[in-house]
Amino acid sequence: MKFAAIDIGSNAVRLLFCNVYEHERKTVFKKAELIRVPIRLGENAFTSGCISLQKANDLVKTLQAFKLLIEVHNPIAYRACATSAMRDASNGKQILERISNEANIDVELIDGSTEARLIYMNHIEENLDRNSSYLYIDVGGGSTELTLFSQNQHIFSKSFNIGTIRMLNEQIEKAYWADFKDWIKSATTKFYPVVAIGSGGNINKLHKIARLKDSKPLTYTKLEMLFEEINSYTYQERIELLGLKPDRADVIIPACKIFLSVMKNASIDKIFVPEIGLSDGIVHELYESFKTQKT
Repeated sequence: MKFAAIDIGSNAVRLLFCNVYEHERKTVFKKAELIRVPIRLGENAFTSGCISLQKANDLVKTLQAFKLLIEVHNPIAYRACATSAMRDASNGKQILERISNEANIDVELIDGSTEARLIYMNHIEENLDRNSSYLYIDVGGGSTELTLFSQNQHIFSKSFNIGTIRMLNEQIEKAYWADFKDWIKSATTKFYPVVAIGSGGNINKLHKIARLKDSKPLTYTKLEMLFEEINSYTYQERIELLGLKPDRADVIIPACKIFLSVMKNASIDKIFVPEIGLSDGIVHELYESFKTQKT
């Protein structure tokens, strides 16, 4: 069976098609296709508080194309969610109305806690050592979502307006950044040892640059070394030498800073990178809903 998910993020808009195979012992989720369009809604939303007409038009056209692809793939169900940039934009709701009218897609404007919960729906921690505590870290263009799971229990989900686009635009106040670090220290100190599970395009790319096997985690030391190396290159060198896309070559630096900061303040030594994100979590929830309706 097939499900689809749309993630309207601050940096890019994604459409995921995922096949789900039910076996006696385990349900397998296998990505069939992922389409990513780097519209960067956050550039406008975080600086002027409003998404420009050009970007709104690009978004509507992208969603029209996504709708046609959904009709061709014919999934059992699909869901579309918009996150930080659309939450911040004064004209976000009007743009969602345009998408509904012109692309025939109803988009949910979700808050940070819902975003964190959906990412956690991937339940990667179930395949790891249950004696450890696990902190899901999702770094986007507009926000960072943190979810802690310990002893098979969901402890907390927290969203911060700290993201790669906001950092590029120097929009994060020092006091807010300090509060972010203090909160992480306080919230995780009782759950040592904590292992991180990273999601988002930037940590996926950092894991690939490190040339690690899929199941092998990135250590804090290795991530710190990667940051120093990548930061020593110019924007153009990151594209030419590391093979980064233009819309990845700038945001990967602030993303690395955020991951390092979270890991340092939570005393985390390693981070697993299973290549999951919001769209994967949406698919998991769609499947769980389908399963419930079927029984």
